[in-house]
Amino acid sequence: MELLTTAVVVLWVLVIALVVVVIALARQVGVLYERVAPAGALMINQQLKVGDAAPRIAIQTLTGNTFEVGDVNGARQLLFFLTPDCPICKSLLPVLKTFQRAEKGTHIVLMSDGDTPAEHETYVQEQELTQFDYAISEVVGRSYGVSKLPYAVLIDDRGVISSLGIVNSREHLESLFEADRLGVASIQDYLNPEQAEGEQGALYHNAADKS
Repeated sequence: MELLTTAVVVLWVLVIALVVVVIALARQVGVLYERVAPAGALMINQQLKVGDAAPRIAIQTLTGNTFEVGDVNGARQLLFFLTPDCPICKSLLPVLKTFQRAEKGTHIVLMSDGDTPAEHETYVQEQELTQFDYAISEVVGRSYGVSKLPYAVLIDDRGVISSLGIVNSREHLESLFEADRLGVASIQDYLNPEQAEGEQGALYHNAADKS
C-alpha cells in the first residue's frame, strides 16, 4: 500500500514538473516569435505615404506602349524600381515572375532610369522580362520619392497607394500585398498597432503645431 502511495505521489510530481516545463517552453516560443516576426518593406519616403493618391504620369515602355502610371483602370499596379547593375534587384526578378502568375489583377511595371535604352533592352532579354512593361523615367522615380533601390510601390484599384518601401527580399515584397490585404500601412503596423497609433498621433500634433 505504501509503495502504491509513493508511486502515485511520484507520478503527480512528474506531471506537475511536465506542466511547468510546457508552460516555460510556451513562453520561450512566444519570445522567439516576437524576435523573428516577419519584417515588412522599409517605409522610407519623404514625399508620399500610404493613403495618398498615386501620382499619375504618362510613360512610354521600351516596346513603345504608352500608359499612365497611377491610372489603374480597376486593377492594382505594382511599380518595381530597379537598375541593371543592382544585384538585389536581379535576385528579386524571379519573385516578380511568380507574383505575376499568382497575383491576378495586378499590373507589374518595372521602372528604371539612366543608361541607354539599348542597355535596358539587353537586360530585358538576358533576364527574360518581356512579359513585363519596362520603362525608363527619372520623373517617375522623383515623383514617387524613390531614393534607394530596390523600391516598390503598390497602388490599389482606386489609384491610392496601399503600401510602399525598400524591398531587399521576397519577404519584403510579399509584405506589400499582405499589408494591402490586412488594410494596414505596413506589417510593422499590424504587429505593433499601439506604436503605429502613437506615431500617427505624433504626426497629427506636429501638423497641428505647424498650422
